[in-house]
Parts: sequence; C-alpha cells; structure tokens
Amino acid sequence: MPVPKKPAPRAQASRATKAGDIVEAEEPKEKKPVEKKVVRRRMVESGNDDAFDAILEPFYYGKSLTDPINTARDKWNLLPAFLKVKGLVKQHIDSFNFFVEVELKNIINANRWIRSDVDDKFWFKYTDIRVGKPNRQDEDDLREADSSVTPNECRLRDMTYAAPIFVDYLYLRGGKPVARRNVKIGRLPIMLRSSKCILSGRSEKDMGKLQECAIDPGGYFIVRGQEKVILVQEQLSKNRVIVESNKGTLQASVTSSTHERKSKSYVILKKGKIYLRHNVLSEDIPVVVVLKAMGVQSDNEILLLTSGEDSIYQDEFSVNFEEAVKLGVHTQQQALEYVGNHVRIKRNPMGGGPRARNPQQEAIEALASVVITHVPVDNLNFRPKALYVAFMTRRVLMAMHDPTLVDDRDYVGNKRLELAGQMLSLLFEDNFKRFNTEFKGTIDRVLKKPNRTQVFDAHDHFRVHSGHITAGMERAISTGNWNLKRFKMERAGVTHVLSRLSYISALGMMTRISSQFEKTRKVSGPRALQPSQFGMLCTSDTPEGEACGLVKNLALMTHITTEDREEPVRELIFILGAEDVTSASGLEVYAEGAYIVFLNGTPVALTRQPKTFLNSFRKFRRMGRVSEFVSVHINNHHSAVHIATDEGRICRPLIVVENGKSKVTKRYLQALRRGTMDFDDFLSRGLVEYLDVNEENDSNIATYEADILPATTHLEVEPFTILGAVAGLIP
Repeated sequence: MPVPKKPAPRAQASRATKAGDIVEAEEPKEKKPVEKKVVRRRMVESGNDDAFDAILEPFYYGKSLTDPINTARDKWNLLPAFLKVKGLVKQHIDSFNFFVEVELKNIINANRWIRSDVDDKFWFKYTDIRVGKPNRQDEDDLREADSSVTPNECRLRDMTYAAPIFVDYLYLRGGKPVARRNVKIGRLPIMLRSSKCILSGRSEKDMGKLQECAIDPGGYFIVRGQEKVILVQEQLSKNRVIVESNKGTLQASVTSSTHERKSKSYVILKKGKIYLRHNVLSEDIPVVVVLKAMGVQSDNEILLLTSGEDSIYQDEFSVNFEEAVKLGVHTQQQALEYVGNHVRIKRNPMGGGPRARNPQQEAIEALASVVITHVPVDNLNFRPKALYVAFMTRRVLMAMHDPTLVDDRDYVGNKRLELAGQMLSLLFEDNFKRFNTEFKGTIDRVLKKPNRTQVFDAHDHFRVHSGHITAGMERAISTGNWNLKRFKMERAGVTHVLSRLSYISALGMMTRISSQFEKTRKVSGPRALQPSQFGMLCTSDTPEGEACGLVKNLALMTHITTEDREEPVRELIFILGAEDVTSASGLEVYAEGAYIVFLNGTPVALTRQPKTFLNSFRKFRRMGRVSEFVSVHINNHHSAVHIATDEGRICRPLIVVENGKSKVTKRYLQALRRGTMDFDDFLSRGLVEYLDVNEENDSNIATYEADILPATTHLEVEPFTILGAVAGLIP
C-alpha cells in the first residue's frame, strides 16, 4: 500500500489506513527509498545506529516533522515509543535479569548454613553468589580470562551457551574459620540479550562481527546447540484465598509459597461444619480448635472474628462450637495437644540427634511454619495467622450464604504468569538444595571415621558434586521436563524449540502462553474468551483443535510484572492513615464502613475512608514514590482494599484522564517526536500509568478522545493493541 505523501483527507484516515500503516511500521522494507533515507539520517543525527530502531521509528502518514499534531489521531505514537523501551520479548529478559541479580541471592540466603550431624562443632556458611561471563566449558580453569565465545559458535558446535556460577563461603578447618572466594558450583545457561550475555548493549556493527542478526529478539537459550524457549506458564495466583465449590462442598484454598516451603491449605465446609485441612495434618481439624490453638481463647472473640455482628453468619457459625466441646477442647493447651496428636510427620529437627518432643511443641511447629506459611509468625505471635484463618472462614460463610461470591478460576485477575526467571529459580533452588544435601552427606561420611590422617578440609569435597547443578539445569531445559522432587512439581513441555519459520513466527513464539490444563479433557471453562482478557491477551491468536483457548498470546502492549519489595508499600499504608489490623477486634474489623487493607492477599491494616485512601495512594504512584507496577483496587463485596506488588500480574499502559481532559497533550507528543522524551518520561510524569486486570475493573476507560465523559479516568493508547504481535499484522 503506497504511503500518502500529503495529509490524507478525513475519509481515508479510517481504521483500515491505520492498520495498514502499522504493517509498514513493522516491516520497513516496503517504504519508499526516500522515506528510508530520512529515517537513516534522523538516526545518525541522534547518534545511535541500531536496526531495531528503524522498525520502531514512528511512522507519521507521510507527514514531515513540522506538520501540526492532531492529538486524537497521533496519540498512537506512544506505541512505537513503548516498544522501543520494552520490546516484544522484554518480559523474558527482565525476568531472567531479576533472577540472576536478585533471586539467586535470596535462594542462597534461605539455605545459607550447612551443619554436620556427626560433629556439632563443624559449620559451613555461604556468603555470596555471582554469575560470571559466558565462556566455554574448558575455559573454567582460566582465571577471569575474557572468553571469546559467541552464541553462534554454540549453535554450530552443539554447545550450551552458559556462564559459571561462583560462590564465596566460610567454613571451619582445624578449629579456625577459613574463607574461600570464587569457587565454581555449576554452570547456568544464559538467555540471549540478557544483562550477562555478550550481546547486550552492542551496536549493529558489532552484531555483524559476532555473526548475530541485529533484529533477532533474543530471550531464548542455546542448550546443546538448540534454541530453546521457556514458554510463559499460566497458574492460579499464589498466596491468595480462592473460594471454589468442589463437587458440592465449599472450600477456601490458599497456596502458600515462600523460599522455605510451598504448600496448600484449605478451609472446607463439611456437613454444615467448618474444618481446616492440610497435608501435614492426618485429618481435618475443626476451625474453632485451630483458632484456640493460635491463642484466640474466648468463644465470643472467635465468633466476632469470623462473623462480626451479623446475626445470620453468627447462626451459621455457632454449630462449630459444639464440635470443640465434644472433643473436650476448652483452652489453648488442650487445643495444641489435640492438633499435635494429629500432626503427620515427626520430622527430626535440623542438625541434632533424635529428640523426643511433646505434642504441644509439635503443634506449635506445624502451625507456625507449615500451615499457611506465607503469613509469618514472629516470636510465636500467632495473631496475624489467626486473623487469616478467621478471614478464610468468613469467606466460606459468605459464599455459603450467597453463592455468587464463589471466585472464578478463569478470571485473568486470579491468574499469574510464570516467566523464564521464575521457572529457572525453582529449578536452581531444587538443584542447589539437593547439592547441599549430598555435600552434607559427604562431610558426615568423612567425619564418621575415628582416626583421620590429615586435617579435614571441606573445600576438597566441595568440587565433587559441582557437576550436578550444571547437568540438572541443562537436562531440564533441553528436555522441557521440570521434575522437582521437593515441590512435587512435574511438568512436561515447559520448553520448546524456537520456531524459525519466519521472523514473525519467532516473535509469536516468544509471546505465547501455555496453560496448565490437560488438552484431552473437554472443559469449556478455561477455553472460553474471558471479558477480562481484553487488552491483556490477544483475542484472536489461539490454535484450533484440542489446544484451542488453552494456548494464548500476549497482546502488543502488555507487560508482566516482576516482584517489588513489600516494606515501602507497607510503610506507605500506615503513613496514609490506616491502622494496624492485628490490634483490632472482630467488632472493629467488620464494622459498618470499615475496609480491610490487604497487601498481597494478607490483611495488614484497617481504613475508614477507602476512597480517599485509594486516591492518595494513586497520587503517590503517579508521582513515582511507589513502583509503577503496584496495583490498588477496592473490592466492595468483601469491603476490602487490595494492594498487589507480586510478580507475574499482567498489566498494560493507559493514558491518564483528569477533569475530562487527556493528560497527553500536543507538546508532549512533539517532544516524543523530537526524541527529547521517551516512554519512561511519560510514566514518571504521571501522564501514562500501568493498570492490571483488577484495577482496570475499577476504572472507566474511553476508547477514543471523543468518547471522554466526565466520569472517564483513562484513555486507550490505541484500540488495535488488543491484538497480539502476530494477529495484528493481518490487514
């Protein structure tokens, strides 16, 4: 389609022209040569010469730079700006960088000590972990020598493009602590174009020297000479209460996931009574007994915490007290004893011989560190956890009374997407813990010998197992089977060979999402097109046949969040005038007009003015005081304010509208066109903000500038971004 040289008349500037123009913005080879020269010159002037920029160079219907800007039509220039900053595979690369820089250190900190069962004086402690530069397998012995390995060499020689992982540690040798630095424990496959890759930040000329395509998106691994992509995995969200009805029984379930352990707890309704169920308990325990064991002693307080003043809920719940009386449980001690007698595993405590423990200690241990692990118990303060259990019970009571309050599993806000970084993090954690167990076994075997000839040096035994981590990571990525014994997770087909049928098919592969459902079962629920997928997942790009609706694609402007720290957000909640929820009684928590503030699904605070709280929190976010990916929304059914900072939520950028006017005006678009502002500047000035699915339900979004009403809060950047990178190309 030829490029209109003069500004087109109104009739031509319809949707068709726009969709056509985007095709040319994606594939510059169809432009007229004159146009290409202008683009080149503009890029040379700006001083960076990168082929990907040519694709993303905004394309203005043949207008010159100086023509007047029409904001209603030209606001879509934000899209190329967004792609320039984010790229189409940015989420994979971001998540891998987060894993290498942050997540690895967290894993080390959670498993830092190794102690011996034989000699209790011996200790071994990790202090730091780093990932080096990519090199060849045989270059590991050369100290810090810069390797000349390139991804292309790995493709041709059937090697794995990987970098060594180094740890520092302290340990006891002959009674004195010894420090060792830069000891290699394995090799980590490196994602192309990530921060550790040698391609990161290279210009087009350097790319040619490295025999690498300049517009290749990166975001995949090279393992044994094959290009492997870790597909985006879709899962129900962790650490959130989900109420579902399972074969006629109501249950509130929560999957807790911390670095120490991952487990699932249920509060279920059986024959009108409510029980707590968990794998560590040999049978379901009445919820009143659990709450008593957690230190909520009086029956009145339990009643208020679960059902408030509401007489209907109180009548529904009061049956449960009979159950506790029948079992003869009246005090916290009796409750702990009852729970302790029903704990399944009597685990030996770490680093000591077999110790006899009474049921009460067993129960405290189980309740504190196994059941609902993501709510921490500090100094045996069970109050936050008791509130959490009471809250789950209340959700069950509410669903019992009003069946519409059962959650929808297929709603996109209840889903999280796991990227390459999270998958590798699980894999590395599993392999690292296995490595530590084997290492400890070796130490114990040596220390058992009564008469040793030389001073025992743990370092000599450290290198023995270093092949396990390398082999484990490599095998998982090359076969695509994630078999983690510790988390009982067995998934097949996590990785796929990157399809190179065309440039677009490679891009489409990077944005694909695979679901955890079996393809054979004829379930229509997960396959249906959810209204909440609008703008987040592509509405048309899905295979036909058995995988229909289970394999989805990301839309053009979606971003997948990485984890943000909770502490600053928690401080901000209290600065904005909310009060601590742990010190409140049931009367206050469920009082008229009181809203509970949840941070990542855990109750933290109470507020009496939810709307002002929400607006001031959003102001802080637009000012950049809080990370732009933190989402906040009000749920009026549960009278709760939810704040989320966790990883894997899908979000997309929208233009902020205030007082019926879009905040993106002519002068900002001119600045964008001149190159003095980029997409991140729009974010930091509060002109554009990211909304995730839950917060989108709280907003009023106009499609075009003409549709803005007094109630409108946001404006779409461009309607065609509801399609993905592949479906959007079809004219």
